[in-house]
Amino acid sequence: MTANKFISKPRTVAIVPVPFSGGQPKDGVDEGPVRLLEFGIVDQIKELGWDIDFSGEVGSFEHLRPEEDSDIGNMKNPRFVSRVTHAVAKVVESHAKRGQFVLTLGGDHSLGLSTVSGTLAAHPDACVIWVDAHADINTPETTDTGNLHGCPLSFLTGIAGETPEFEWVKPCLSTERLVYIGLRDVDTAEKKILKKHNIKAFSMHEVDKYGIGQIVEMALDHVNPNRDRPIHLSFDVDALDPSVAPSTGTPVRGGLTFREGHYICEALYETGCLVATDIVEVNPSLGDDANLYQTVTVGCSLARCALGETLL
Repeated sequence: MTANKFISKPRTVAIVPVPFSGGQPKDGVDEGPVRLLEFGIVDQIKELGWDIDFSGEVGSFEHLRPEEDSDIGNMKNPRFVSRVTHAVAKVVESHAKRGQFVLTLGGDHSLGLSTVSGTLAAHPDACVIWVDAHADINTPETTDTGNLHGCPLSFLTGIAGETPEFEWVKPCLSTERLVYIGLRDVDTAEKKILKKHNIKAFSMHEVDKYGIGQIVEMALDHVNPNRDRPIHLSFDVDALDPSVAPSTGTPVRGGLTFREGHYICEALYETGCLVATDIVEVNPSLGDDANLYQTVTVGCSLARCALGETLL
């Protein structure tokens, strides 16, 4: 059992289920947390030797839904997304400040606004490893779709600038402390943003070229060279190839294999620096029962690997 440099004893995982779909247009992703819990993720984590901080209930955010939520510029559902992510950020921050590991179950990836904000409020020097097929760094001006699950990192890094309804989001994440793994569907505007701000990104091309072991080491060397910073892992299951995780809203062929995805989680746990993990974009409404079972079980196993499960 790897000693964690930033988690208090007894080692405790705070499970934060966030049934939210407002950052994108497809119904069903709000059911992801419920299915992950139904598939036994709590007991699985307990078997790894962790204490659990979880009430057993999955709340609702309908009370935060505004009566009117017209677009602001290109942004869709801006008030609802802002209210929910602000509320979740406070929960994540509270758990993190108590020295707990925070496992957030989404929900769409607009939740990255809340989880990274909460982690960095407790661990200001933390770095972020974003595992995703997409860069999620469009600004409100550059997004073609207006879906805010494609924008969280522009807010967190300050690239979005001052944005109506999102004044609560502090530009807390330095671009030097952000690294991507698994990109393969990046908008033209996002490519320009990544190059302009010199943001380190390992696409599937680099994964193919170097292998996942070397990619993880290079990613860590960039954002956490001395392995002495807390790490926040945000894992969108669409980073995995659709043959591995089919029940997700924006699947893209040519993604990470089952083992590559799990290796990332295993290797980050082994650093002793991992303090938070998001598992997002599991959408049980997409595909048949076999697709659902496959995707949810993968989501559970990714979480377990981030908490210390090993092959031997």
